[in-house]
Amino acid sequence: MIVKRIGVLFKGKYYKYAARLGAPSNARIVLGDVFGRRYREFENHAHLQCAMEWLCRAQDITIDGGVSAGYSILHGWQPSHRETTGYIIPTFFDYARYSGDRSYSDRALRMAGWELSVQLKNGAIPYGAEVGNLEPLVFDTGQVIFGWLRAYEETGNVEYLGAAKNAGKWLCSVMDKDGCWRQHVFNGVPHAYNTRVSWALLELFRLSGENMYRDAAIRNIEWTLDNQLKNGWFRYCAFLENENPITHTIAYTIRGILESGLALDSNQYIARATVAADALLNEQKSDGSLRGVYDSDWQSTVRWSCLTGNAQMSIIWLTLYQLTKETRYLEAARLANRYLRGMQNINARNANIRGAISGSYPIWGGYNPFAYQNWMTKFFVDALLLEEKAVASPNHS
Repeated sequence: MIVKRIGVLFKGKYYKYAARLGAPSNARIVLGDVFGRRYREFENHAHLQCAMEWLCRAQDITIDGGVSAGYSILHGWQPSHRETTGYIIPTFFDYARYSGDRSYSDRALRMAGWELSVQLKNGAIPYGAEVGNLEPLVFDTGQVIFGWLRAYEETGNVEYLGAAKNAGKWLCSVMDKDGCWRQHVFNGVPHAYNTRVSWALLELFRLSGENMYRDAAIRNIEWTLDNQLKNGWFRYCAFLENENPITHTIAYTIRGILESGLALDSNQYIARATVAADALLNEQKSDGSLRGVYDSDWQSTVRWSCLTGNAQMSIIWLTLYQLTKETRYLEAARLANRYLRGMQNINARNANIRGAISGSYPIWGGYNPFAYQNWMTKFFVDALLLEEKAVASPNHS
């Protein structure tokens, strides 16, 4: 009976998956979202531990040392994801320091070693998690640089710095003169969210001292700001042309500019990022959530929430709080984190999802439906760690 009801609920696009959705553990997830479920909340350290345990399972489920892209209740576990394993590496080092457990650092180094094994001869990183895919992608390459640089800082192993420099040289070589990446980009269109690649290049400049990385980063940030509206919204911010962006890619873009502004000590970049961050703060709902998609007037016609974007915006607001000490940013971030804690089931009997958070709420929402991606849980961990740091600060009252 429950399979039939689930099939009726998702008639059309997901109807062929009715049997899988109607499996007892999956049906509980889906029906829980139908009825507006919230899971029990605990202290941050409990949510952090459970999230990290899930990320460890996502690494252990693979055979290569990378981190699985995630678990889908329709398709099961996915292969290691090159892009996101790259920026998960710093999270594992951060949690090792927070918890005092060095095993997380050891895991991070296994990830960094796997990334070395998949780097192409030209320095680039292939797209996504598809086994055998050798198509280089700008964004993915930039994200892996973060992991290698952190591994270099933690160990002093110059092999990681060398790999990052080769990746950076490739990124510079495929950038157009106006600072836009139009080659080797997702869906073949420019993306404002490549500011997160520019941030990686600035980190590479910091550790290598080579000006070419800084200069390329500045060109891209300037191109992106040329495409920012006065109200803070960005053109070219979506995955596809003529599509309104999700909060995930908006937050990517904002953070790339904000962190670049901090790295360059540029008040202009910080101010421009703040305009967009404030616009979304004004759209935050009373339960702490944001809508999944926003148009150029910061209006939304969707009812689902992109949980990934919520976590990312929490990180941005906490970064602005550290910078300005304005309590409105801390309050918005803590409200967002509270909302996200209610999305994490740390007592689930199904170990495949215990500690993870889905990409959308409800789980069939418009961003990676019916899936628990490693990057969602990674950003959730980052947000909680930043909150812990903020409230532990001597200046916090």
